[in-house]
Amino acid sequence: MDILTDEDRDIARIARETKVVAIVGLSPNESRPSWGVARYLQAQGIRVIPINPGHAGKVILDEVVHAALADIPSDAGVQMVDVFRRSDAVAQIVEEALAHLPDLQVIWTQLGVQDDRAADRARARGVTVIQDRCPKIEFPRFL
Repeated sequence: MDILTDEDRDIARIARETKVVAIVGLSPNESRPSWGVARYLQAQGIRVIPINPGHAGKVILDEVVHAALADIPSDAGVQMVDVFRRSDAVAQIVEEALAHLPDLQVIWTQLGVQDDRAADRARARGVTVIQDRCPKIEFPRFL
């Protein structure tokens, strides 16, 4: 029998309960990892809201792209922010998410992306943080 870590339990809960995810750095290019993850999340019934200032106003995977998290309507119900940006961008993204997303429950950073100080700030506000992981890899273990 496998022993679940606290992080595994968090991931299992996130996989079961999350309904709306904002993906920061979502690319319109179908060969990019961010697009594949977004498509996977949509296939699980999760709404994906794209954040990419270079494509703001366009449509990716049938959703209008926003330039920033602050541009998402407050009633959109974003529960999770998935970060496809370099580690040095995480702190600003976390601050923007905490300031503008009233339903925020999770900050998730993709493989190779980590900022422990920003993670601590989010956790201090009651937000679950998963770093250096991919939901497309992790969610299937619990769904």
